Amino acid sequence: MKRFYLLILFSFFTSTSWAEIKTQAQLAEFTQNTELWFSVTDNLLATSSRFNGQIELVNNSRLALPSGKADWVIYFHFIRKIPTTENAGVKIEHIQGDLYQLYPTSTFSGLAAGKALTIPFESSPWIISYSDFMPRAFMVAAGLTPEVFINTDTEDFKQFVRPLTEPRQLLRNIDDGDKVATMTNAQRFKQHQSAVQAKSGGNKPMAASSNRIIPKVQQLKAHEGQSTITANWQIVAVKEATAEAQYLQQQIQQLFKLTLPLHGETHPANGTAAISLTIDTNLNQAERYQLTISPSSIAIVGNDTAGIFYGIQSLLALMPIADHQTELSLPLVSIDDAPRYPWRGMHYDMARNFHGLAVTKRLIAQMGRYKLNKLHLHLTEDEGWRIEIPGLPELTEIGAVRCFDLSEQQCLLTQLGTGPHSSGSGNGFYRRAEFIELLKFASSHHIEVIPEIDLPGHARAAIKAMEARYQRYNIAEQPEEAVRYRLTEDFDHSAYLSVQRYTDNAVNVCQESTYAFIDKVIAELQLMYEEAGLRLAIFHMGGDEVAKGAWEQAPACQQLIKNHPDVTGIADLKPYFINRVAELANNRGLALAAWEDGLMADPQTPFPRRQFNNKQVLVNAWDNIWEWGYGDRAYAFANAGYQVVQSAGTNLYFDHPQEVHPEERGYYWATRYNDTERVFFYRPDHLYHNAEFKRDGTPITDLAALLGRPLPALEKPENMLGIQGQVWSETIRTAEQLEQMIYPRLLALAERAWHKGSWEPEKASDSARADWQSFASRLGEVELYRLQASGSAHYLPPPGAKLVNGNWQLSTAWPNLTLEYSPDQGQNWHNVSAPLPAKHKITVRARLGEQSSRSIELAPGAH
Repeated sequence: MKRFYLLILFSFFTSTSWAEIKTQAQLAEFTQNTELWFSVTDNLLATSSRFNGQIELVNNSRLALPSGKADWVIYFHFIRKIPTTENAGVKIEHIQGDLYQLYPTSTFSGLAAGKALTIPFESSPWIISYSDFMPRAFMVAAGLTPEVFINTDTEDFKQFVRPLTEPRQLLRNIDDGDKVATMTNAQRFKQHQSAVQAKSGGNKPMAASSNRIIPKVQQLKAHEGQSTITANWQIVAVKEATAEAQYLQQQIQQLFKLTLPLHGETHPANGTAAISLTIDTNLNQAERYQLTISPSSIAIVGNDTAGIFYGIQSLLALMPIADHQTELSLPLVSIDDAPRYPWRGMHYDMARNFHGLAVTKRLIAQMGRYKLNKLHLHLTEDEGWRIEIPGLPELTEIGAVRCFDLSEQQCLLTQLGTGPHSSGSGNGFYRRAEFIELLKFASSHHIEVIPEIDLPGHARAAIKAMEARYQRYNIAEQPEEAVRYRLTEDFDHSAYLSVQRYTDNAVNVCQESTYAFIDKVIAELQLMYEEAGLRLAIFHMGGDEVAKGAWEQAPACQQLIKNHPDVTGIADLKPYFINRVAELANNRGLALAAWEDGLMADPQTPFPRRQFNNKQVLVNAWDNIWEWGYGDRAYAFANAGYQVVQSAGTNLYFDHPQEVHPEERGYYWATRYNDTERVFFYRPDHLYHNAEFKRDGTPITDLAALLGRPLPALEKPENMLGIQGQVWSETIRTAEQLEQMIYPRLLALAERAWHKGSWEPEKASDSARADWQSFASRLGEVELYRLQASGSAHYLPPPGAKLVNGNWQLSTAWPNLTLEYSPDQGQNWHNVSAPLPAKHKITVRARLGEQSSRSIELAPGAH
């Protein structure tokens, strides 16, 4: 009898262990207990720009995957290009974008419970950062609902990416060798020696930074004494500045719980101490202001209401950072200030990953605080359409949602680590009412919103949404309505692969329905601006990175080439499309804007400016990868009559890592890193001085020789509108991640956009280093606290460490950061008050207020 029960028990475990996945419970049990791991095994292959990696399945479940072909597929997100490959009886195939599938072939030998499977692959070009890997791999079997491998359902890369620690994992096989080494704790310590060392605590700003406004003002004269604002003060403002006066009143009440009455008068009544806001157009420069703080009065005079608003920002910057005060003590100063450039912009891509209205409004508030005035919203992409358009509900019902639907009739293909469920990261959109609210909020901060609808490439979300619309109306037997806004056509066999590995992301530029769609979107955008009490002035069409091969086999394009006198071949389709879109914008009284490659007739020459009837054509000059030979395009466009916004990838892209380290988030195609200091030292008036290094880290000593041609001079500086920071969100899935990538780099952007340093262009001069130290001191002592008080997250650089006589000496990049250590891998943290004995493994981080840096580990014997 005992033997009988043992046989039953053995039979149960045996059948369970080898059971094929047939039920949802089994699929969930397998993915919850089986780990999926990514790893880089070697970046330094003999073949340039290739690397070896592998995927591991560690089966800790009670189930097994049977041998041979079976009805299960694993889907995973991977940003690099893996060609179709088969190893260990498993095939890897690319679907679209970053989505791949992995499934068994007839030679698969199975995966038993308790065993592991390693699947090697070769890819390109290289991976040297954890954030290159995407979370939320998932499994589908037997038509069941997908289940995510639980160890990948996280933003902690170390839960599903094997450590990147060896040189073969951290260096690129780029050119003649990677010359940019991974940052070590000792190197970081050495870098910090020129900076002000961290203080043990406190948040009272030092005198050196108390008057150091960011962005730096043109003229500031300090006087003896102080002015003290109490509840007895009032705000008086001319009628035109009522909104600005209300903003000031709200800020003082919100920050300091001090309520000042507001009067619409030009002078205070009965000699009462007051903050007065007036306009004087004799200041003769847009956005200029003068701020005078006297013992019993504060006067802000602006050339316009924007000038008054910026004077208010400088006044707020001079106020103490501690809140809940009944009195505000201010230094007596006289300021005369005006902006360096009329365009001081920030580009925000919420199309790749949507982060919500609240974080966008926080961005607007911070932009206004630091005197930035243009918000370039990247509203559409291959991976998402993020604004509601009345009459085209599919754009957001389908185009704003990613999930597991291979037919894409319910949602877009999942991308960028969203996973299989519509509740996953990155999904969402601005409802029409929300966008109108956003426009009003931006206007109240003197910020113009520039909407971008990216065309003709980067348009997959729109294409798939309009295909769903096409199918819906066909089923309803309304063929004319079905094709009204269709963006592709039947029998288009054009073969291409975009930079982001899509084969179907370019709208058909030869169909009239494409232009009906564009005009419909522009018209609806105009109505939103009108409802917000504003006027849409600029339509940004994107225009970048159209894949070679698009439209070559499109029937409509063959017909257009045959019949149109100005279209004689595929090469003419790009200018044809741009001219059509430009004319649509012009017919609605709009300026046209585009990324630089969208307006290039060839790699060196822009389209003739005269071909566009628009009063203004703006271009974002971004591609300054010097060895690629395009770094002078900003000058080429300005000289050709375009208005240029410098958007340089090497210094102004905030989605790049902030340090050369695998744990730092971001892509690194333009530069290996881009920290706050690099942004601060961008010199927009001296373009070629920014050519310091090639992508591989080689110093550039002769740019003309590198390019193999003379460097053109800037002949029309009046066409340089200004500069703009960019954040692209492929690796940015959460609002906190977004803000950590933006701040405090945005403050350095504001510094250069508003103020020209007296040291420019010589960044190595003593005055330049002193200016940076002043800026960094202000960051650590004031501005980072202000960011936190407003609810914004921000980045902090990790500490440096050096082993001296058996003790760890630590350093921080900016003043006023506290150092903390943990003896138990982050479970408990303690302030560092003296060098730490190097006896045991410890974890160290920098901290300021509620924010902390990335942690570093220190072990006995390490350096």
